[in-house]
Amino acid sequence: MSESYLHELVWPERTAVVLQEVQNGVVGEDSAFPELAGAARATGVVPNCIRLAAAARAVGVPVVHATAQNLPGGFGVNRNARLFDIARKVGAENAPGTFSVEPVNGLVGQGDVVLPRFHGLSPMTGGPLDSLLRNGAVDTLVVAGVSLNVAIPNLVFDAVNRSYRVVVVSDAVAGVPQEYGTLVLEHTLLLIATLAGTDEVIEAWSALSQSKAG
Repeated sequence: MSESYLHELVWPERTAVVLQEVQNGVVGEDSAFPELAGAARATGVVPNCIRLAAAARAVGVPVVHATAQNLPGGFGVNRNARLFDIARKVGAENAPGTFSVEPVNGLVGQGDVVLPRFHGLSPMTGGPLDSLLRNGAVDTLVVAGVSLNVAIPNLVFDAVNRSYRVVVVSDAVAGVPQEYGTLVLEHTLLLIATLAGTDEVIEAWSALSQSKAG
């Protein structure tokens, strides 16, 4: 991938960062999914998301924290797949206002949007994200977070089906086992999205910022 192509792809005026479930109850120390949290630590998901978000803010790119949360009393929670049953069994209730649903420490900055998802597996379905992005003239998403097993592919497919261009930040995503996550990147997401490392995306924004200043 050429540097000029990535620079064009993540042009700030039409790009948004979407951080999927980078929240305490998923990738934090008290995660209900310790294997996934361990994979996220091993691949540097949280520190890379923090760096990515800071670089986005510096060039005016919106940062959206797409969190998983349930409505009070569990109203309307999904019960139509094994994954949801497993989440309840391990204690992932994601009750509103709890520590579990908050983005991890150091991730949220001034001007960021925290957008809870109350059902399903993707913030692009059944919520306001798509409309908000279109109202903001966004046509490119820079995606990071978890997991490569389900939520990240779901988000990427939904975005592509809605005509967005997608950049998946390859060292700011994780799945379990880790080897499987790598296979998803190489054999599925590479076919429909651009894969780039955190440093590559940050450097692209930095270069654009310097060219404007010059």
